Amino acid sequence: MNPGDAAPHPFPELPPAESWGWKKLCLVSALVFAAQLALIFLLGAKKIPPPRVVANVPVFRLADNAGDLVRLTDPTLFALPHVADFTPGTWTRPPAVAPPAFGYDEPPAFLPLNAADLGAAFGAFMRTNRLAGRQPSFKPEPLLAAPLATVESALPQNSFWRLTGQLATRKILTSFTAPTVAWNDVPAPSRVQLLVAADGQVLSAVLLATSGDDAADQTALMLARTLRFRPAAQAMFGEIIFNWHAVPAATP
Repeated sequence: MNPGDAAPHPFPELPPAESWGWKKLCLVSALVFAAQLALIFLLGAKKIPPPRVVANVPVFRLADNAGDLVRLTDPTLFALPHVADFTPGTWTRPPAVAPPAFGYDEPPAFLPLNAADLGAAFGAFMRTNRLAGRQPSFKPEPLLAAPLATVESALPQNSFWRLTGQLATRKILTSFTAPTVAWNDVPAPSRVQLLVAADGQVLSAVLLATSGDDAADQTALMLARTLRFRPAAQAMFGEIIFNWHAVPAATP
């Protein structure tokens, strides 16, 4: 079959559409815009209609007391006198009343003072309000008994010692009595640190605080080494404090 003999198309081919140029589009847009402005100016103007002439309008006026009809509404028209009555005008003219004068020329008058009445009110009060007198008591006053109190000296009368630390709870096997020291002052307590072995013997005695008297401190160290304690499971530390009783030393 020859290609030229093919069946023709059912629809004829349309010529290509002609497109508008940009100049033509701008011209059409300007014309449309100008037409809208013309319609706005022609149809948008508002005309105010002229006001109508007002005619036959009711008018209100305030009536005064001079009107005849207003007088008829007064309930005292025929009971009390009025200005328009037939009576003379005497009632309409009030009499002139002069105001009273409040200025006085009289000098001030003071009340006389009676010296005999001074204190009379207080005297009358005392005469009518007598206080009850106090009755004397003839009973003898009780004797005050003061308790007998003995004043003891604040200073110790003899020397003593005590244990502190772990040794305070450990039983002592050998003891001693602290002597009195000869010194012309109040000695401070002597503090000695002790190290006691497990078998109860004193291993070490060290002076921690002095009393101020070398003889008293040496006596404290010597007595501390003579202590014996009950055996324990381990060695213990503690302190022994000597509180000295001093007597005056003999002067040469």
